[in-house]
Amino acid sequence: MRWVVLAVVVAIPLYTFLTLHFRKAGPAFQPYGDLRDRADVVRLLSAGYRRIGLEALRPADPRPTPNPAPSTPAPGGVPAPLRETLIEKPLLPAEIAAVAAPAAIVAGADYPIQLVAVLADHKRQLSGAHLYLRGSDVVILPDFEWLPDGLLARSQESAVLLTVPAGTFKPGSYRVTLVAEKSSRAWPLQVR
Repeated sequence: MRWVVLAVVVAIPLYTFLTLHFRKAGPAFQPYGDLRDRADVVRLLSAGYRRIGLEALRPADPRPTPNPAPSTPAPGGVPAPLRETLIEKPLLPAEIAAVAAPAAIVAGADYPIQLVAVLADHKRQLSGAHLYLRGSDVVILPDFEWLPDGLLARSQESAVLLTVPAGTFKPGSYRVTLVAEKSSRAWPLQVR
């Protein structure tokens, strides 16, 4: 019995030291998710798209947008060229009820976009957004995720503030489309 106890007392600290010393920093490899993300990036780059993650917040007190761009209704769903490129279809809001974004910005500034997304049910919540840029076309996909069982969102309308990071746009004219399942919104953007 002494030898078993001695082996355990020696093996546990040695195993702990080796594990902590040689462990890979960061999250562990997740085969399905990591390989899907890599394939997504390769397909987007080959189709000419650039994907940028957007900071998405749910502000308690939305601020008014000075000189908002006039937005027009656009067809719902992910545009065909982008839909064919993406591996997995994102979970979108049902429609975009309102959007307020500046009509013009300076090339080195953040670009705030305030929107009100209408969800199909109370079982979704905001998880982020992605901007897809190809030439002068900008497609923004606000992404929602399913809530765990037993939890529900308070309202089907969700006020969201998206912030496009500084330096994303070069000077020029763009057409921005904010995508939803049934009814999207589109507006022009001038970058100086």
